[in-house]
Amino acid sequence: MLEISTIKCLTDNYSYLIRDKETNLVGVIDPSEFTPVDRTIAESYKKLDFILNTHHHFDHVGGNKKLKEKYSCKIAASKIDESRIPGIDIKLKEGDFFNFGKINFKVIFIPGHTKGHIAFYSKSEKIIFTGDTLFSLGCGRIFEGTYKQMFESLNKIKSLPTSTKIYCGHEYTKKNLQFCMKYENNNNFLRKKLNWVNSQLDKKKPTIPISLGEELKTNIFLRCNELSLKNALGMNNASDEVIFKKLRDLKDQF
Repeated sequence: MLEISTIKCLTDNYSYLIRDKETNLVGVIDPSEFTPVDRTIAESYKKLDFILNTHHHFDHVGGNKKLKEKYSCKIAASKIDESRIPGIDIKLKEGDFFNFGKINFKVIFIPGHTKGHIAFYSKSEKIIFTGDTLFSLGCGRIFEGTYKQMFESLNKIKSLPTSTKIYCGHEYTKKNLQFCMKYENNNNFLRKKLNWVNSQLDKKKPTIPISLGEELKTNIFLRCNELSLKNALGMNNASDEVIFKKLRDLKDQF
């Protein structure tokens, strides 16, 4: 069993402190900055064995060096990004398994946002850490990859069991919801979610994690095959991939 603590970093980042209850191994996913992560470690486990990075952007690796210096932990990240991940020790690729105590994380290669972006997926724990590829009600910007890569990466995640809980890198849910509702205003699942999102944020609570099943009902970037969405865009004969590209361009201007 895995314990997961959400750590708020910077302005809207989330890092995640994880512990395997059986072996007492402790890790952190995407430590944006040293101080809040170190504070949470001090309040809980007082040690850190591993850092897991989904991609190289500074707001996901900013705490790497200081945490490694203090705790002598190992850093696991994409082999493609090995020259851009501070302190990397363990270089991972598509299909690898990262053994975190009794928990096996499968490495899923999900480029698009960056060239080397990976996710960490545990089938037994029913969780996935998606970094900046899939957000609640949204997806990441395409910086280094292509639209095709991002579309295919989202489809990889989309194919996982619907019970999978998504832990992403940012609190973007409210803005993403506003964008989704612009093009799926009649989606009752979105309407219901609006009140919940506002309630969570009013209480200063995260809107993460969220189940993949719920995302499939509400996240328009996972719904590019929906005829109603294609009609709303005036593109009812377009392929799913072309719909995705259109949505991503519209979101960039939103």
